[in-house]
Amino acid sequence: MVEIAAHPLPVSFPSSANLPIAIVGAGFSGTLLAINLLAQGAHVVLVERQREKLARGLAYQTHQPEHLLNVRANNMSAHADDPDHFLRWLDHAENGRETDLLSTEEHPHTLSEEQANRFVPRVLYGRYLREQLMKAMANAPARFTLKEQDAVDVEWRQDRAVLQLDSGEVVHAASLVLATGHVEPQPLPVLAHLPPDLAVSNPWSPRAIEGLRPDDHVLLVGTGLTMVDVAMSLEEAGWRGKITACSRRGLMPRVHAETGPHAPPVFPPQKHGSWLLRYLRERSRQVDWRQAVDEIRPHAQSLWRLHDADEQARFLRHLRPWWDVHRHRMAPQVAQRLAAMHQEGRLTALAGRIQTAEQTGDGVQVTLQPRGTDRLEELNVTRIITCTGPQGDIAVKPAHLMANLLGQKRARPDVHRMGLDVDRLGHVLNTAGQPQPRLFAVGPMTRGEAWETVAVPDIRRQVWQLARTLTGSHWVEGDGL
Repeated sequence: MVEIAAHPLPVSFPSSANLPIAIVGAGFSGTLLAINLLAQGAHVVLVERQREKLARGLAYQTHQPEHLLNVRANNMSAHADDPDHFLRWLDHAENGRETDLLSTEEHPHTLSEEQANRFVPRVLYGRYLREQLMKAMANAPARFTLKEQDAVDVEWRQDRAVLQLDSGEVVHAASLVLATGHVEPQPLPVLAHLPPDLAVSNPWSPRAIEGLRPDDHVLLVGTGLTMVDVAMSLEEAGWRGKITACSRRGLMPRVHAETGPHAPPVFPPQKHGSWLLRYLRERSRQVDWRQAVDEIRPHAQSLWRLHDADEQARFLRHLRPWWDVHRHRMAPQVAQRLAAMHQEGRLTALAGRIQTAEQTGDGVQVTLQPRGTDRLEELNVTRIITCTGPQGDIAVKPAHLMANLLGQKRARPDVHRMGLDVDRLGHVLNTAGQPQPRLFAVGPMTRGEAWETVAVPDIRRQVWQLARTLTGSHWVEGDGL
């Protein structure tokens, strides 16, 4: 394994023009931003205290081969200007075709439909990202510095941000970009009093499924893709107990088609609100529903911005679960395994709420209220694993740097409490709603402004645009120079 060296950073710089751009967080968003900035000639300081998250983050640090991407390989390129790059990397990794890493113009190579439609393990994609980062570093070793530390505070000066690390070291930066990605979930209030071995709040922790007996009964709170991951890990580990998955609506992710659909470009819908919902339903009757969703996806951010905060809140309250299960789909092979578990009686999905959860010996007695009823049902389980997804509210147990930014009133949660409040260019907004000229955010924490900022296709475009903004390269191209 190639190691990433941490190069020393000078303690002072003569002017802001020579300062690096500091990125806090080295998951997918931070890694890809660093790659793009290095390609634009910038100096970069990447701060990440957890080496295992470097170039992987929460999503791609898994070592479980059963955890598959939920996007086809042909749409997983890390490079916005080279859509086939990941496909060529896969071909190289599996067949040793060294030249296929060149662009298709330099070395044309026909990739099969089967290759393009694959859903590959996320661990493999993590390896791909890490290789892209190391390649970018190798091309610009003097312009890259890694700090394996925790960013704890920042001081603002007229021409720079002075980032303080937990070692006492400081980093002088022209701009500071927050790319901390998904935040690990907090315990649900109804489960907070239970011992951590009975109620696991972090489903990605190795101990989430450790120590289960063959006939144990596990309750998974949430029925989305995180639940799917945990169910697949249990299945792959050879466990043959019973799973009950519960969420307020009991909706499970829909399934990708075996191939495609290949959604042609369409003009963005010209209206919004309930009309947009009717449009999507009508379009789904005209074509495959997957195509209808995929057609609207390129316009999702602009459509989100057309709606005011109240309209967005109504969407989140009433339609978000339906959008999520149609938008974030399962790979067909995963869906087949889940269907088999259901047919064997080992997987049940329920719609309802947990009312109480009390420890009983070495298990938990759970009281559920099924959706749409006043009835209460009791369920005895060995373990509860929360699968409701990452934490969104940055004000709930924030890390040191975020806590200090909130305390300085330099940052605030977005109106929906899904992350940071930012403008369209990624500037973090202060408590007065003013953009901070040297403070930016990228990735899932900007979801309140753009909604669709959690998948690779969305984030790669976002970081590409931010890198061009931070380096001024968008002005050069805009002027035709």
